[in-house]
Amino acid sequence: MPSGYGLATAEAGGLLPWDSVVEKLTASRNYWIATTGRDGRPHATPVWGLWLDKTFFFSTDPNSLKGRNIAGNPEVVVHLESGDDAVILEGKADRVQQEHVLARFVEAYDAKYGFRLDTSGLTYVVYAVSPRLAMAWLERDFPNTATRWRFDP
Repeated sequence: MPSGYGLATAEAGGLLPWDSVVEKLTASRNYWIATTGRDGRPHATPVWGLWLDKTFFFSTDPNSLKGRNIAGNPEVVVHLESGDDAVILEGKADRVQQEHVLARFVEAYDAKYGFRLDTSGLTYVVYAVSPRLAMAWLERDFPNTATRWRFDP
């Protein structure tokens, strides 16, 4: 995290373990996706999604505002619903086209939400966001738990 927040260091303890973030990413039902339009205007909307293989997956209609925004600028922010137990990911939304990955996504999505997506047509596009940066904290113990992770591309 940026200096100036009075944040704990790894040596002082208090930082969150990555496993606790993965648990929240896996268990969450709703996720917020923030995109940016070609005109620079931000757009945020909730989606259903999955945390699989160190990657966040979600789907959208490519003609939706977020779909059009991603087509123009694939950089996104993913945020869980809670502001008290915050988890935020930053990364690039890449369209998933590999059949074995799509099949795994559809099965896991159906198991989680009881809704089977048809990825064979043009209605739904599946995106994968491998985070470059993740941030998390617990409001009840901020700034001691504020933690940032950076990932290699």
